[in-house]
Amino acid sequence: MSANFNRRRLIALSIKEFAQIMRDPSTFLIAFLLPLILLFLFGYAVSLDSSRTRIALVVEDSSAQALDLASAYAHSDYFEVIPARSVAQVRDTLIDGTARAIIVIPQGFGEGMVAGTPPPIQIVTDGSQPNTANFAAAYGEGVRAAWMAAETGRGATAPPISLSPRYWYNPGLQSRYFLVPGSIAIVMTMIGTLLTALVVAREWERGTMEAMMATPMRMAEFIASKVVPYFLLGIGSMTLCTLIAVFVFGVPFRGSPFALAAIAAAFLMPALGLGLFISAATKNQFVASQIALLTAFLPTFLLSGFLYEIASMPWPIQALTYIVPARYLIPPLQTVFLAGDLWGLILPDIAIMLGFGALFFFLSFRVTKRSLD
Repeated sequence: MSANFNRRRLIALSIKEFAQIMRDPSTFLIAFLLPLILLFLFGYAVSLDSSRTRIALVVEDSSAQALDLASAYAHSDYFEVIPARSVAQVRDTLIDGTARAIIVIPQGFGEGMVAGTPPPIQIVTDGSQPNTANFAAAYGEGVRAAWMAAETGRGATAPPISLSPRYWYNPGLQSRYFLVPGSIAIVMTMIGTLLTALVVAREWERGTMEAMMATPMRMAEFIASKVVPYFLLGIGSMTLCTLIAVFVFGVPFRGSPFALAAIAAAFLMPALGLGLFISAATKNQFVASQIALLTAFLPTFLLSGFLYEIASMPWPIQALTYIVPARYLIPPLQTVFLAGDLWGLILPDIAIMLGFGALFFFLSFRVTKRSLD
């Protein structure tokens, strides 16, 4: 062992850090209780699925064709129908949010079908919620198109061409299949950056840093002793989240534990490095926690592709996402869970995350000094 790095000192410093973690209940709350709360929120409370959207269905025509189309809407898996005979009866449901759309089958619909020129179906949506409005309009048109194809096929001599869509990796299009794995990134960001952003600042605030400077401790040993406990804590929390995702929420896990561990370990490097850099640079726990929220948690939540697709963002924001380490964590996580060990896709992201980690640890070494200045 070189004179610059002593194993006994590293073990002693790591034991001290573990003891400090054991005496701080808030660390375990953040590491194990808060991840459970986040998983259950994203698994149950947060949903991007558009099934069972409540709509008002106005049938102004009493023909068999109009009633048959109305039945198609009523039996659709995507809608919960409020029936009405006029728009005036359901206008208030769109205003107060009881219904998200009004679909109108107009007078003369049946006569138009017989004549071969059916009048258009009117779909009025609530534009205050654009995503729901788009879903309601698209699925409303989809139900009409499917009914029209079936109606046309009844009188045709040859069977009509039909489409049979197939969705790979997530056949049911369930949002929890990508929200729950993505929430693991939020968990590891909190443990890797928010917790480690406090460790060096806590030493300065409590006055123990001066005592440690009087020892033969090297900065490499000091930083390693801060990294190892939180690295193990992050891996443990990630394992707990994965077990809950698979066995409680039913998220498929088609990859290997080795690939998942490699991805998590690679991401913890920039997360821990950034936390240590913030902590050493600020020397104040409150300031460090606020900076960690602004530079790690919020970018991970908003700019990683976890909730919002990066390709749909304005190009300046897309360019900004390239400096967010979590951008390179979300795709490998979703790949391992939903597709499997596709190393050709995973390894480039792992390499980029390790590069970020090397940069942040270099900056941590530069700002962590054995002096009171």
